[in-house]
Order: sequence, then C-alpha cells, then structure tokens
Amino acid sequence: MVPFFVLFAAVTLAPLGYAAWMSLFREESSGLGFGGTERVFAGIGNFAEALTDPAFLGSFGHIGVYCLIYIPVMIGGALALALLVDSALTRAKRFFQIAYYLPHAVPGLVASIIWLYLYTPGLSPVTEALQGLGVHWNFFGADEALYSIVNVSAWQWIGYNMIIFYAGLQAVPRETLEAARVDGAGAFRTAFQVKVPMIRSTVVLTLLFTCVGAIQLFDAPKLIQLRATELGPEWSPTMYIYAQAFESRDYGLAAAASLLLALVAGLLSFVVTKLGNRWKAAA
Repeated sequence: MVPFFVLFAAVTLAPLGYAAWMSLFREESSGLGFGGTERVFAGIGNFAEALTDPAFLGSFGHIGVYCLIYIPVMIGGALALALLVDSALTRAKRFFQIAYYLPHAVPGLVASIIWLYLYTPGLSPVTEALQGLGVHWNFFGADEALYSIVNVSAWQWIGYNMIIFYAGLQAVPRETLEAARVDGAGAFRTAFQVKVPMIRSTVVLTLLFTCVGAIQLFDAPKLIQLRATELGPEWSPTMYIYAQAFESRDYGLAAAASLLLALVAGLLSFVVTKLGNRWKAAA
C-alpha cells in the first residue's frame, strides 16, 4: 500500500497543505501600485472576505438550485435505465450497457463544447428541429441556461451511474425475484419493491458521489456562460475560485475559497451518509 499513500500524499495532502498556507497571506501593492507587490500575513482575513462576498455565497445558491433539478434527474434516469437493462424482456443488454456508457467516455470539456454547438441557433440541428415544430427555446436565456447545464451533466453521467446500479442489481439473488413472481408481483412491483430496496447501499453511494461532484461543477457552466452571459463569470463556487486565481490574481482568496468548498463537500458527505444509513436501517 506504500505506493498508494505516496501518490495520495503527493497529489492530495501536499496541495491541501500548500493551499492552507497560501490562504493565510495576501498580496498588497505599495507606492500607488508602482512599488510592486508584497506578500503580507492576513490570518483569517481571506476566509472572512470569502464568507462575506455576495458572489461567493450566491454561487452556492446557484449550485443548490442546480442540485434540486440535476440530482433527481440523474439518479432517477440512471436507476430507470438500469432496471430496464436488467429486465427479463430486454434484448442485447451488452449493447445497451456500452451505448449508455459512451457519453461518459467523452471528456467533460469536450462534451460541453459539443452541447454548446448543439445549443447555438443557426448551427445546431436541434434548434432547427425545434423551430420546425413551432417550439422556440433559447438555450442561453436567463431562465433556460440552468436547464442547459443540467442536460449536459445528466447526458454525461447517467450512463456511468447506470452501470453502477446495474452491477448492484446483478447481486440481487435470483431466488428472491422468482419468489416475488410466484407471489404474483408484476415487473413494476418487482423492480421498485424488491430490486431497489435491495440495492440501497449502491443508491446511497451513488448519491454521495453525485452530491460531491455537483458542488464542484465547472466545465459546463464555464463554457455555456460564454453565450449565456446572464450566468456571470462566478456562477458556481469553482468558477468563483477560478476567477479569483486566474483573473484577479488573488491567490490567497482563491485558496481560502477552495478550502471552504472542501469543508462544504465534507459536511455534505457526512449528511448524505447519515441520511443514507437511516434509509438503509429502515429496510
């Protein structure tokens, strides 16, 4: 296990420690900006600035609304596809497993670029088809942009989580399913009253990974924001951190915001795990 811990320390613990060190300092200029910059100790000043910045706090509100839409769509869609593939009526199961997983094989940045093209009027066959049906939908509108982001993320991750759910369904004892059928349970009742309760651990684990991944959303909103300018350059916490580090060059504030985001992710993991354990215990 030594190679794992060496790699873990190099790519996780060391960057966290460096970020914690950077968060304690800020760059200040002297001589009306002509004397260069000087690094000064700020203590918790960067953390206080982040916690009082409306843009940073608002970014969590945006992600909260995003999660309310995205997580049910992603979990529900992945679970429904897994149940369909696991159904006795399904043919060519291997083909559908690969077909559903393929979108996840596309890097997130590339997927966002593809959908940015598909959302652009005059270039996209999707918008032309909608207009031909008399539907006028602005994918980059102030109210519609959020759904565009949700669609990109769901398209990329539903297949991945479907594979996880499908693997869990394969562990359900076939004898239990046969007993349910003998007792008169149809396909729908067997799926939602027998199969789903028996893969609760898998559902909770997937929900945990989905929640933690959702608050780190970056690729899709960053690219869509190029056209949907109403989103703003600091729409999500990771976009806020990016803007502070690489646009404002305020590395201390960016490091502090990163650590606060990691703290929120840790607290969210704890809450989801606790609620998931209660759900499993209620079985």
